[in-house]
Amino acid sequence: MASNSRVSILDYFNIVFEGENGKIESNCKACGTRIQAKRTVTSNFVTHLKRKHQAMYDEFVKKKDVKREAYSSGTVQHLTGAGRSEPSRSSHGAGIAKFDRNDPRQVLISEAIAKMIIRDLQAVQIVENEGFRELLQLLEPRYTPEPRHYIQQQLLPGYAYQVQLATKQALTAAESCSVTLDLWRSGAAGSGGGYLGVTCHFITADWQIKSALLACLPLVGHGTAQRVLSEFDEISHAHGITGKVFRVVADPIPSESRAAFRLPGFCLHGGEEEEEEEEDSSDEEAGTGEGEEAAGGETGDNSLDLCFGPCRIDCFARSLGMCVREGLRSSPQLSIALTKAACFYNYVTATVAPEKLGQVFGTGGALERGPGGGERRWNSQLKAVRRMLESAEFLEDIVDRHDLTLSSFEKAVLRELVEVLEPFEEATDMVQGDKHVSISLALPCVLGLRKHLSETATRQCTGILVGLAQSLDRRLAGILEDPLHVTATALDPQFKLSWSSDTEWHRQVLLKEVAKHTQASSPQVASQEPQPPPSKRSKLFSFMKQRPASQAKSIEQELATYLHEEPTDEDPLHYWKRKATDFPQLSQVAKKVFTVPATTTPVERIFNTVGKILRPERCRLLPKNLETLIYLKANYRFLWT
Repeated sequence: MASNSRVSILDYFNIVFEGENGKIESNCKACGTRIQAKRTVTSNFVTHLKRKHQAMYDEFVKKKDVKREAYSSGTVQHLTGAGRSEPSRSSHGAGIAKFDRNDPRQVLISEAIAKMIIRDLQAVQIVENEGFRELLQLLEPRYTPEPRHYIQQQLLPGYAYQVQLATKQALTAAESCSVTLDLWRSGAAGSGGGYLGVTCHFITADWQIKSALLACLPLVGHGTAQRVLSEFDEISHAHGITGKVFRVVADPIPSESRAAFRLPGFCLHGGEEEEEEEEDSSDEEAGTGEGEEAAGGETGDNSLDLCFGPCRIDCFARSLGMCVREGLRSSPQLSIALTKAACFYNYVTATVAPEKLGQVFGTGGALERGPGGGERRWNSQLKAVRRMLESAEFLEDIVDRHDLTLSSFEKAVLRELVEVLEPFEEATDMVQGDKHVSISLALPCVLGLRKHLSETATRQCTGILVGLAQSLDRRLAGILEDPLHVTATALDPQFKLSWSSDTEWHRQVLLKEVAKHTQASSPQVASQEPQPPPSKRSKLFSFMKQRPASQAKSIEQELATYLHEEPTDEDPLHYWKRKATDFPQLSQVAKKVFTVPATTTPVERIFNTVGKILRPERCRLLPKNLETLIYLKANYRFLWT
């Protein structure tokens, strides 16, 4: 049987050339035809035999069948102690030679497996699953599967160490940075347990915005503000950003729920979305959103306001979402219409062919589902409601459940809802995209929402306008007078002070804020620097009149020149990269304020994914392993572009 344990289609061909990446050229032993292929992809050789030399092909197939029988009878395989079968190395050299651990191909495949585990947040145990090993054996028989403990204890920590070095090196060159704090709670991690994410945002010397997750720390019990501050200090020291942090973006109480919320009553296919939302609602109704006592009794000295002082600011996207939620509660009749709309939506998406759904809901045919939780965000759901209303007649014609169709009154209610919330949806989409969005958009958004609510009238959705306006004033009115937000918006070239109703007052606020952040810099330091000696070129052309040295402009002069220019739609970082020489003091402040993000969406999206995979029935990730995976997933681009 040993003579049949090694069967190769290449036995019927003479290899005449072997190039890079396994490319080979061979002549058929029977007819001399030249065939080109890869050593690992031999379908061209098999096809040639089958078409031109049937007898040889039948002989090849027969030998392959004998080989399969040998494997199934255990001649070429042996069982490991764990009960899994692995290819044995024949003492006669008949078995397939395995890669050495340092072989480039072995390293490449191991890295690809690690990347898959990181990108998909898979349990490391997957590498020991029988089906996964069979797949590896089929794709590359020469690969030796790495054991779980090697990936978990050496490979992943090694990647994490590389990320830490790259992050620290990048932050060393940064003049300043801003930090976002994210807390995610999970019942699967233990009662009151969860993870704290600390993300840093900075601008490089060539005005590129960069973000990096500095740490993802497991929390046991209720994480107090003092503990968060202690962890933050250690992380700042480890990454060399102590004294560089410009602002800390976080909610006032670290245990406050940050879960996405859905439109009231708009539950998609029931089950887990509804259950999770009810839990989130109970947190909000308990007063955690108002800065009152939260879970764990965090009050007074434990607040992040006292820990971080004026450096801490609220997450604008979070505050905006809470305004919408509170406004929707002020119009109870909305829940009835939205519940009916959800039933109709669920039935349509479950029964109508995808190609017809694509005419209404776009390429995907319905709301995005999956780990990101797009179907549970109110703004995504509002888009679905809008498309349903726009194609109501078409949908009613293709479904056979007339009891689920919306009445004229329900359609009127939902149309008003869509009209009222459209600017809120636009603002949310704007600050929660994939790109870094600075707080320069916050102030114009608040002004735009105020104007929209004052000019809109409703007939069916009674109370929603008043509820939204009151919540907007309570949560976001302070932005309009906050010096940081005024400065960020004014230094955004698309806005400048075009939004201001009191230009002179806002100009003074801007001057004071710019002076505060530039007073420790340039003129005195610059005067102490030794001047370079005259060059030979300057001596050679000394007969020519020298240009008078240009005097440095004051902050007032820089600001006046900057505001005199017309606003432009140019990207703020591109603009300040181009204008840094013309406005050195303003650009210095711009490089600070544009690091402050309006949202912590990137890390929230990862935490949403984690929430999906950490259900008790599916949780197989060890806490330490999960911490490393989240860290590597957020910083994936530092290792692999």
